[in-house]
Amino acid sequence: MKLVLLDAKTLGKDADLKVFECFGETVSYETTLPEQTVSRLEGATVAITNKVKIGKAVMEACPQLKLICITATGTDNIDLETAKALGIEVKNVAGYSTHSVAQHTFALVLELLTHVSYYDGFVKNDGWVQSPIFTHIDNPIREIHGKNWGIIGLGAIGRQVAQIATAFGATVCYHSASGSKREEPYPHKSLEALLKECDIVSIHAPFNAHTQGLISAKELSWMRQDALLINVGRGGIVDEVALKEALEAQKIYAGFDVLAIEPMDPNAPLRSLTCKERLVLTPHVAWASIEARTTLIGLVVKNIETFLRSYRG
Repeated sequence: MKLVLLDAKTLGKDADLKVFECFGETVSYETTLPEQTVSRLEGATVAITNKVKIGKAVMEACPQLKLICITATGTDNIDLETAKALGIEVKNVAGYSTHSVAQHTFALVLELLTHVSYYDGFVKNDGWVQSPIFTHIDNPIREIHGKNWGIIGLGAIGRQVAQIATAFGATVCYHSASGSKREEPYPHKSLEALLKECDIVSIHAPFNAHTQGLISAKELSWMRQDALLINVGRGGIVDEVALKEALEAQKIYAGFDVLAIEPMDPNAPLRSLTCKERLVLTPHVAWASIEARTTLIGLVVKNIETFLRSYRG
């Protein structure tokens, strides 16, 4: 059996990909362009991909392909209808990054509230050496304690964030973009009420018909002065042009790990932001702790093992 990893670079250079070799011949490519996909999957029984698209034309050109393993939760890069029609199994992974994303949420919040990067730079540039007093608090520090924290998307990650925020002393509420309401230890609020009442708002929702463009100029105008907007969900949930305008107007602060177009487009609205101190931006890494990626690879291995049990009868 032949296995092909199409975009191994997305798993990190420290990832142990040798675990797949026990299943057969394993070929690994750092990245794969659309025009390279068919030739690279020639003779492969198993394709392993994170973001490389595998559509109808690719599947029809690769008759030996029997399993597509996605090294992510989302399946939007695979033509699921064609896969089903051709008898190709598609398996994703879920739940591997809950702690990693929750932790990154707080990394963004704490950077915006405590300005660790600013103070680290002050010290390393000899500002402290030259200071006439023992401290330097020119960049005001704020606390999570006592704040109202609103969560958009109270799934596994949202619940983890809610627990940690509560431990910090914040009061938590949530909004379900799909309209589904469950028994939760936190009150459900309309989007308008949540945005108007909360000092910190974090997004942990998937990108779908309910969340596309959920936060636009109108919603941003509802937010409190100097409130924090954190997005570790998906790009496209927040209108980035409207976000730039809100940041430039000194209305809010933002911490984003995702954008509508990734990697970042040269013409992305946030790239030309002038008040850069109001934005913390990371390159879609919230999911990617060492522990999360190790768990992810282990889940992909289990998916292949499950497939082989039925494939070999």
